[in-house]
Amino acid sequence: MDHAALTPPDTSDPQRLPGCPAPSKLNLFLHVVGRRADGYHLLQTAFRLLDWGDTLDFTLRGDGEIHRTTEVPGVPAEQDLVMRAARLLQAHTGCRLGADIALHKVLPMGGGIGGGSSDAATTLIALNRLWGTGLGRAELQALGLQLGADVPVFIFGRDAFAEGVGEALQPMALAPAWYVLVSPGVAVPTAEIFCAKDLTRDTPPIRMADFAACTTRNDLQPVACKLYPEVQSAVDWLMQHAPARMTGSGACVFAEAPSAQDAERIAASCPQRWSAWKVRSASRHPLYEWLE
Repeated sequence: MDHAALTPPDTSDPQRLPGCPAPSKLNLFLHVVGRRADGYHLLQTAFRLLDWGDTLDFTLRGDGEIHRTTEVPGVPAEQDLVMRAARLLQAHTGCRLGADIALHKVLPMGGGIGGGSSDAATTLIALNRLWGTGLGRAELQALGLQLGADVPVFIFGRDAFAEGVGEALQPMALAPAWYVLVSPGVAVPTAEIFCAKDLTRDTPPIRMADFAACTTRNDLQPVACKLYPEVQSAVDWLMQHAPARMTGSGACVFAEAPSAQDAERIAASCPQRWSAWKVRSASRHPLYEWLE
């Protein structure tokens, strides 16, 4: 499937920010290197931003109310990371303005490509601008971490080598690439994978400088494939075309393709019971310039 490239929105109307992009991501590898006393897992991963994602519309309200004007199947407004992000920024800054928020969802949910986290990050970035709250990138990243470990990388806005729980970020310079992304039609709950007894948590740490030369993997993949056999089936199918692995905690799997034409050809041959996309990398978030 083809899709439109993500571009910054029209900012000519001070009351509205329509079409704010929320890009997806890949974890090129994901190692679980330990566990903190509070139960959070210590990770190493390489985040790669993609030029494909959801979009959100923001309209200013003067009454302080925050409303979601679109429905998200299976996600009540009070549990939506977008709503939680808006309210967190409002509370943190003491802002008395509000917003109507429309979320246009195209990314598969429970796919390990950062959809909800990216939506939350775009909400923080966009409302920081619309409300004039003036937070810088580092402060907004720290705020985003309260919502989830993947939120900060989208505010960081660049391909990144990540450590800690995923919040300690260093920029990476990666060559542009095309990928085939396959959704096997199941939603994998992140918490279920991290709580699994057979998850290994002792992969030796690597250095960012050694990333390209090291043998890497996704430590969450064996657990997800055991619990959700359709994920394993998708990996096996994609492996026939190129080296493939799962991203994040699943369920999506991906492989790098030599060219856009190869990515399109492989995606077009995907079994009908799944969905596949030709996607390209994006070295920076479309809203990167909105923060300092």
